[in-house]
Amino acid sequence: MRDDPAEVAYRRGLALITALVMLTGVLWAVLAPPFRAPDEPQHVNSVLRLAYGGGWPAAGEALVGPAVDAAREQAALDTDLPGRHYDRVDVPPFLAVPPVPDRDRFVVDAGNALADPLPAGTSTRHLPEDAVDQMTQHPPLYYALAAVVLRGTGLAEARWDHQLLALRLLDVALLLPVPLLAAAAARRLSGSRPAALVAASFTLFVPQAGHIMGSVTNDALVTASGAVITYLCVVVLGGDLRARTAVWLGIALGVGLLTKVMVVFALPMVVAAYLMAPGSRAARLRGTVLAGAVALVAGGWWWVRNLLVLGTVQPVGIPDRFADGEPAGLWHFLRTGVTQLTRSFFGNFGWLELRIPDGFFWTASVTIGALAVIAMVRTASARRAVGMLLLLPAALWLAVLVNAWPGYQETGLIIAVQGRYMFAGLTAFSVTTALGAVALLGSRTGRAAPWIVGAACAAAASGLAFGFWGFYQGPTSTVADAAARWAAWSPLTGPQLAALVSVLALVAAAAVLACGLLARTTVLAETTAAPQARAATTAAGTGSSG
Repeated sequence: MRDDPAEVAYRRGLALITALVMLTGVLWAVLAPPFRAPDEPQHVNSVLRLAYGGGWPAAGEALVGPAVDAAREQAALDTDLPGRHYDRVDVPPFLAVPPVPDRDRFVVDAGNALADPLPAGTSTRHLPEDAVDQMTQHPPLYYALAAVVLRGTGLAEARWDHQLLALRLLDVALLLPVPLLAAAAARRLSGSRPAALVAASFTLFVPQAGHIMGSVTNDALVTASGAVITYLCVVVLGGDLRARTAVWLGIALGVGLLTKVMVVFALPMVVAAYLMAPGSRAARLRGTVLAGAVALVAGGWWWVRNLLVLGTVQPVGIPDRFADGEPAGLWHFLRTGVTQLTRSFFGNFGWLELRIPDGFFWTASVTIGALAVIAMVRTASARRAVGMLLLLPAALWLAVLVNAWPGYQETGLIIAVQGRYMFAGLTAFSVTTALGAVALLGSRTGRAAPWIVGAACAAAASGLAFGFWGFYQGPTSTVADAAARWAAWSPLTGPQLAALVSVLALVAAAAVLACGLLARTTVLAETTAAPQARAATTAAGTGSSG
């Protein structure tokens, strides 16, 4: 049987948009200077510790090994990037440090990968903060996966920059479920192929997602598990109350929970999906209990153990080193915290050093909110779905701010407020905005899809260009100078980097054209179908009159 031309065009468009999302992550992986992403040295250190059999010490007792120390020094991590939001007079500029030649870059091996154990009876409180690896406050699943990748690829003993790139590319691979499952969920809920492509492209509107998913971080596995959880909740909401679906949902929750505590805030969405699903109360209750039980066995047990053994859900990874200060009140906390959280969700690159313009992230936030409201107000069929989907990012948003409040009261500082903590909700945002676009545009969604995907490409390109400028181009540097500096720091050569940028541009153009082809194919199908339907109606009427 001949495939439906519209379906073929849709699959082609989805494949190209997915490739574009992945290639954007790859470009971020090679663009960001070494270790210039939040806590990246500590993430790499924990991977190396597991790769070399160093175990998983108690929270606050893990130290950074000599290999990562040497790599940080060669990466000039103690310097300020040229695009930093303010210059520190006592910190040298990154541009003043010549890149270490490839042949001189440190090689990680069994003799330098592990730190000496902390002497008995001593505390890390009096050590420099960068000497402590706080990642053992989290479960070890992501780090075990990354260690297996290093061992499996033969890169456990290799140059540190080669290891770093391999681990960054692992995280890019974990981005794959986001556009695919966002598209699948949007199509299930709307029945619209163009809406599915809009959902798939949403990640491109969030440059920070490319940057974080192109770095070494446990947030990558959280983002992937969040995508699976979100899609399965949409499936449940559609009436799939089978035990198999509940088991898979529990496994996805368990994987996330064995990675980071943020996934616990997906539970309201899961419960809501079962509460609002069509079917008997008994079947909905069975699904909820089964998914929860599987999640507890697969990963939730880690946090229960913490509570029983340590008396807290998540222990402190680095002892508190902040001096007590005076908080400036609730309004200051909310205004500063919400701004910080919103900016770092959309674009605050490096160690939150490169800040995108305020207009970009506020416009993006208002647009998402407006589309969510439009979807709920104008489309009754989408109301329940949007309400369910928004429970996850809303719970994450609230949890981050609530968690920061006690520290603010004690020190006057707003810490641990970062947008990446909301990336488990990235797929939920993707689907919600697509449903809003359908509610706003109706039958014109198909014609608008190429323009929306084109805008997503422009947003992604702008983020990459801003990162390139902020990472490598000083006030007196030319673009050519910055490009040469990028190639000198990268494990790739200049021609390889140029080829990657060219391929990305070609895929972006192809993705936009594919969306246009889908729109044209759909219009042609509708144009052809209308006369055929009228002819069939006329023929039926003639036959009945005879």
